[in-house]
Amino acid sequence: MIDLHLHTTASDGHLAPEALVARAAGLGLSIISVTDHDTTAGLAEATAAAARHGLRLVPGIEITAVEQGRDVHVLGYFIDSEHAPLVEFLRAQRADRRRRVETMIARLTDLGMPLDREQLLGRVTPGSGRSLGRPHVADALVAAGHAVDRGDAFDRFIAEGRPAYVPRRGASVGEVAAIVRAAGGVASLAHPGLMNRDEAIPEFVAAGLTAIEVWHSDHDAAATARYEATARRLGLGMSGGSDFHADHSHHASGFGTVTLPLHAFEELESRAGQAARLR
Repeated sequence: MIDLHLHTTASDGHLAPEALVARAAGLGLSIISVTDHDTTAGLAEATAAAARHGLRLVPGIEITAVEQGRDVHVLGYFIDSEHAPLVEFLRAQRADRRRRVETMIARLTDLGMPLDREQLLGRVTPGSGRSLGRPHVADALVAAGHAVDRGDAFDRFIAEGRPAYVPRRGASVGEVAAIVRAAGGVASLAHPGLMNRDEAIPEFVAAGLTAIEVWHSDHDAAATARYEATARRLGLGMSGGSDFHADHSHHASGFGTVTLPLHAFEELESRAGQAARLR
């Protein structure tokens, strides 16, 4: 079984890379990819753990692009995580994540819901390569008693359109796809069913996107069929995975059950080989 969409404590997952790999092995997975948000900090530990557990680990990442003021998530697979332009790009992405979180903290303070700024920002020490995001703010809101759980924190305070929401600044889908391609990887549009912008997919493909996530915990059978048809129509590779973050998240049930067919993986890997040869 193959799961190419997993998160660790290097970004907003709740399992350390080694623990995540051990869990994947226990579920019977044979090929996985750690795709943390805007960071590859968990890959070294995950790769070593995968070797110990007899799994194959595909170097991956989930990068946030911005189109018309909205986040668009792009998965990168088979990347060279030490590719200098990618390393520098991700450093800038994480800096903007910190800027965004700091602004949210200030807005929440103004709303009468102060958070422990030092504790929250201290989750990511300088040089760690780890990334901050809205889930960390949500967890801080829960810890401070301002929200019941992550969902409540997002719904009332930090989701788009809510009082403490801060828009992201970032690269376009085309720019992100180019960065992934230059690092020898394949760029896949993450969870298009959540994005709800199917009309924009051909534009993203024209900009350089070469794959789309067909199998995902939030895709029902109809959505999966629709995006598989989209991939075939547009000549795209197909990726898939659970998007697992934590046991208590709504994606937890997909870990070990939402998987990528082997034929799709092999075709995705072939695309990565072609991209690497063109570097």
